[in-house]
Amino acid sequence: MKASYSLVHLTNALCPPPELIRTAAQAGFDCVSLRSIPTRMRRNVQSVQESVTGKMPFALADDKQLLRETREAARSEGIVIHDTENARIFDGVDVRDYERDLEAAAELGIREILTNIWTEDSAFYEEAFARLCELAAPYGQNINLEFVTWSGVMGLGDAVRLLQKTGRPNQGIVLDTLHFYRSRNTTGELKGLPEQWFRYVHLCDCPAEIPESREELIQTGLAGRLFPGEGAVDIRGILDCLPPVVRGIEAPNPERMAESGFLAYVTEALRRTKQYLGEG
Repeated sequence: MKASYSLVHLTNALCPPPELIRTAAQAGFDCVSLRSIPTRMRRNVQSVQESVTGKMPFALADDKQLLRETREAARSEGIVIHDTENARIFDGVDVRDYERDLEAAAELGIREILTNIWTEDSAFYEEAFARLCELAAPYGQNINLEFVTWSGVMGLGDAVRLLQKTGRPNQGIVLDTLHFYRSRNTTGELKGLPEQWFRYVHLCDCPAEIPESREELIQTGLAGRLFPGEGAVDIRGILDCLPPVVRGIEAPNPERMAESGFLAYVTEALRRTKQYLGEG
């Protein structure tokens, strides 16, 4: 079966969703992954800084005109909006505040929602994750946990333990090959995990050396990723251990993108990825 490729919004987080969709269509992608869920903070809750999580998403639930334009762009270009992010879990969050974002995502036909965790309070984030899954269920949506090397859940093992404890039918894991490699996970750890947990992946590459500092992990994660096949990550080996999933290309690298422009950059990213995976 032919694999589906998605353009992940973090590759150019400043690009408005309709433009992202049109660019993805021109470049030959099948679908897109949006950043349309802002961090919902109540008073006296400390902000999750953009320097740690990337530019804040376009809040489609708060901008009905942009929501309509996004829906029309997807319809006219024949692009599927496969998933969106990021319903972040952090100290003090009330995940019920994300319901309007889930509703807006449902209007776009989105069934996959990404979350990650920015607190080390395991009792709190376990409850919040389970509640988020319950909140998404009436919309027919799945909640997919992405472990991030500099977050509260930074490796595959921690993510697996969380899902084993919560046990919700609509839970899953987003495996980002950068974080998988930099958390020093191995493909052997993927064996025996429930296939239904894995619905899509984020693909990129990086040099063999793993940064020691959190600051460098963040900087390269948000602005220094490589195309699959350019670095040390065994992306083919990882995909061989997973069921067929949507392959999202997430390769933010503003310096390289500025040299060619956004369209040329992502066109080349898709071409190089398919070539590396033997589909070119």
